[in-house]
Amino acid sequence: MKEKSGKKSPAVKKKKKATPKASSKRAQKAAPASKAPASKPASQKEPKPAPDASAGPKKAEVPPPPRSLYQDFDALSEYLTEVSGRSQEVIREFAVRNQDLRRLTGEIPADPLNVGEAFQEMLKGLSIDPGTVMQRQFNLWGDYAKLMATMSRKMAGEEVTPAISPATGDKRFMHPAWNENPMLDFVKQSYLIFARWLETTIAQVEFEDEHEKKKAEFFTRQFIDAFAPSNFAMLNPEVIEATLESKGENLLKGLKNLLEDIDRGHGELAIRQADLEFFKLGENIATTPGKVVFQNEIFQLIQYTPSTESVAKTPMLIVPPWINKFYILDLQPQNSFIHWLVDQGRTVFVMSWVNPGPDLKNKTFEDYIKDGLFEALDAVKKATGEEKADTIGYCIGGTMLSTALALMAKKEDHRVNSATFFTAQADFKESGDLLLFVDDEQLDAIEKQMDAAGGVLEGRAMATTFNMLRSNDLIWSFVIDNYLKGKDPARFDLLFWNSDATRMPKNVHLFYLREFYQRNRLARGEMVMDGETLDLSKVDIPIFMQAGETDHIAPHNSVYRTAKLFASGDNDNVEYMLAGSGHIAGVVNHPDKHKYHHSTNEALPATLSDWKASATRHPGSWWPYWIEWLNKVSPGKTKARQPGDGGLSVIEDAPGSYVKVKA
Repeated sequence: MKEKSGKKSPAVKKKKKATPKASSKRAQKAAPASKAPASKPASQKEPKPAPDASAGPKKAEVPPPPRSLYQDFDALSEYLTEVSGRSQEVIREFAVRNQDLRRLTGEIPADPLNVGEAFQEMLKGLSIDPGTVMQRQFNLWGDYAKLMATMSRKMAGEEVTPAISPATGDKRFMHPAWNENPMLDFVKQSYLIFARWLETTIAQVEFEDEHEKKKAEFFTRQFIDAFAPSNFAMLNPEVIEATLESKGENLLKGLKNLLEDIDRGHGELAIRQADLEFFKLGENIATTPGKVVFQNEIFQLIQYTPSTESVAKTPMLIVPPWINKFYILDLQPQNSFIHWLVDQGRTVFVMSWVNPGPDLKNKTFEDYIKDGLFEALDAVKKATGEEKADTIGYCIGGTMLSTALALMAKKEDHRVNSATFFTAQADFKESGDLLLFVDDEQLDAIEKQMDAAGGVLEGRAMATTFNMLRSNDLIWSFVIDNYLKGKDPARFDLLFWNSDATRMPKNVHLFYLREFYQRNRLARGEMVMDGETLDLSKVDIPIFMQAGETDHIAPHNSVYRTAKLFASGDNDNVEYMLAGSGHIAGVVNHPDKHKYHHSTNEALPATLSDWKASATRHPGSWWPYWIEWLNKVSPGKTKARQPGDGGLSVIEDAPGSYVKVKA
């Protein structure tokens, strides 16, 4: 329903005079029948006059102009009044059902989206340099004066250029009413002006510490995103439309969704990004046929059933991140990397990490290498009889693989034939906004949080951090859809996986944050493991580094620095490839989808900008390009291997039991 103007048309005014207010409808229904005007029986109704043939063709009736979204205040008021009463019953039922929730006892502050922290960090940043803030106030007043002038001319019917417009692709203001309704247009532009002013002001403030400045800038963006007018029901035209169409049922359903999410999070808000009941592991997600052929206390090893008569001689071992679950690479057949790789004639193994509890709190990063990766390599050898394996490391799994390769180079361990990295970092100097969460103050807070949880980091904690990096897409859009529009969560495999968080042992996680993110010791050649000082330049196997153009977790410039580390010695077989999209979609991009693009350049010049200048851009998925590279560095064929045929027995069907443990 489009907004035509802020003024009511004569036709609408006339209709308003002749129609009783919506708020009195119930009184009309309850009035005695004698007071209602009597209607004539059908037999007594006056006949319609015959059409006049001389009058020419009858003109089509012009329908009255559509009512403005914000002119239905009477109906809206009635719906909100009724929903308000019913919502109180919902809240009372929830309180009785959840009397033990910590939030209800006051132990947890009622700020589930951490807006208060963002506000405090923003104010701290502004207070550092009050002189700059005072000077910038004049710019803000000038911008608002320009807005008032343009809005006055627009109200007078003049075509004007907005004082400010949303960024291209900003989904929050896509509804036509944000432009056509003068009130909403003013609210939108006021918000955008203030948001721009806050960001540019913080950027100009003089900080003594660069880390503190970046931290203030990050939390200022969080605050700005939180207070977008689209996040408020009475200002969001999509929510108003939903309220009018459903007679307020969307708000009641949204309240139920909110309380269910608080209940599911044991007092903390756990936003559902997908339908958590629809997807079943091994039934309609993670369905590539295979068997678990090995397990210990920290991982299960899955060997997948071949789909070709012959396979590559060298088996493939995939090392996924333990921050998330492995089936991001095996969502559904039409987008499964594992399924596709099996179809390319590879014997595929994947590590499925345990979802650790307090009993594993003392496990270390070195344990994850020795009891994890090294035992997996031994198991692959037993299953296939091959001395070497090709490997893939994804995200933190790639960070661990890099560390292990440096250790293996020192130990002259040659069990790895090649290594491919999906959006993985070993050099963390330019690792983006996640660096903001690794100062001593925050690491101490994380350690206390893990101690309180029995020595593990709860899965929701890390998921919330990642979601904050893209808060409009991964937080506020779901707040609007779930709680304001009352929508049911989508049946979207990727978002289901994103909601299936895992825990992490305290020592493993703190080592990762302190030694890699905070101190960057592996890149500096300072990391010591098993008595060896690690040096990535000593790794001399073929390396393929994949990065994503818009990756906000492992920025592509950071991945390029990692590629340069591997190539800093005598290794001349290091290739960097840049894919379209980000941390997930840049990796999981099946060729049949014909989406995105990728850029290739076999050279590794001094800078990323030089690499881009001489790179070749190709349409579609990078998977076919990579499999050609793999076939060159890993040739040879053999008869297809079935799980259980080698030196390992079948334990259970894929995807195994470890992946089904919920955090």
